[in-house]
Amino acid sequence: MNERRRAILEAAARVIARRGVRGLRVEELAAEARVSKALVYYHFGDRAGLLRHTLRFIGERADRYTRGRPPGRGEPEDSLRELERRLLLELQDVPGVRENSTAWGELRASAVFEPELREELRQAGGEWVREIADLLGRVDPSAPDAALVSAAERLVVLLEGLSTRWLIGVLPTGHARELMRGAVTAEVEGLGRGVGLPERCPVGRVR
Repeated sequence: MNERRRAILEAAARVIARRGVRGLRVEELAAEARVSKALVYYHFGDRAGLLRHTLRFIGERADRYTRGRPPGRGEPEDSLRELERRLLLELQDVPGVRENSTAWGELRASAVFEPELREELRQAGGEWVREIADLLGRVDPSAPDAALVSAAERLVVLLEGLSTRWLIGVLPTGHARELMRGAVTAEVEGLGRGVGLPERCPVGRVR
C-alpha cells in the first residue's frame, strides 16, 4: 500500500476512535496524517469512500493480530485452542487493539445512518463468521454446516457485546475473556449434543 494512503487510513482510524464518525473532519484528518486535504480526496474520492476504505483497513488490521496458522483437520484440540485464541485476541488490553476495536464499533454504529457502509460491514462480518465456523468444524467435524454457522454467529455477536462493555470499562479484561471462554465451551458442547441447529440458517451476519 502507498505510504501516504496508509498514513491517511491510520489517521482516520485514530480520529474515528477519538471522535466517532460524525466527528470526523477532513481538515483534522489531513493534519493528523500530515498530508493535504486534496491528497485525501485524491486517494478516496469523498467522505463515503474514505469511510469504506477505513473500515476495510481496520478489519485487515484486526485480521493481522488475530490470525494464526490454521490447524490440521485431524487436530480438534489444537483447533479448539486456536478458536479461543482468535476470539480472545480481540480482547487484548493494549492501545492498538483498543483503538482498532473502538473505531470498528464507531463505524458499525454509524451504519444506522450511513447506508453506504452496510455492505462493507456485511461482507467483513460474513468472512469473520465463516472463519469461526470453519474452526468449529475442525473441533467437531460431524456437526452440520448450519449448526456451525449458527454457533459462530452467536460467538461473534457475543464478542461484539463483550468488546463494547470492555472498552467502556464495565467489564475488566480478565472477566470479559473468561466469559468468552465459557461461551466457546458451551457452543462446542452444544454441537456435540446437536443443540442449536436452526430450521433455516441465514446467510448474512455482522462482525
